[in-house]
Amino acid sequence: MVTGIIHVAYNAKDMEASVNFYCDKLGFTRHVDINHKDGSPWIVYLRVPSAIPQYLELFYGQQERPASDLNPWTTVGYNHLCLSVDDIEETCATLKSKGVVLDKEPNLGDDGNYQAWIHDPDGNRIELMQMMPNSMQYSREKNLP
Repeated sequence: MVTGIIHVAYNAKDMEASVNFYCDKLGFTRHVDINHKDGSPWIVYLRVPSAIPQYLELFYGQQERPASDLNPWTTVGYNHLCLSVDDIEETCATLKSKGVVLDKEPNLGDDGNYQAWIHDPDGNRIELMQMMPNSMQYSREKNLP
């Protein structure tokens, strides 16, 4: 059975801009670069800063329409990546100090968690979430057998 999520994968138009964003701004670490058999670059794995191994997988050389051109509410497929944070206000202040523009300032969502929104260099939407003890998600966890 499924025991977790190992990675999420994106196509990157500008690999170095994407790596710099996720590593320098969000604190991921460059874990491993994988090349094709001919030696050309293929994938960069970035490790999420967590105790459990989780990765963001970035593929080289994509030149198609950026994610920001897609309507996430009417397009089938990808919508957004949600990252867990310990302190939404502190995280947002740190990101702003690193030049990251917040698409939406921290607020309390309808599910009872604090959230803010940013995007990566390719326009992929990223939700930052501080899970709260009385949120819908945590309340449901407490009621599971």
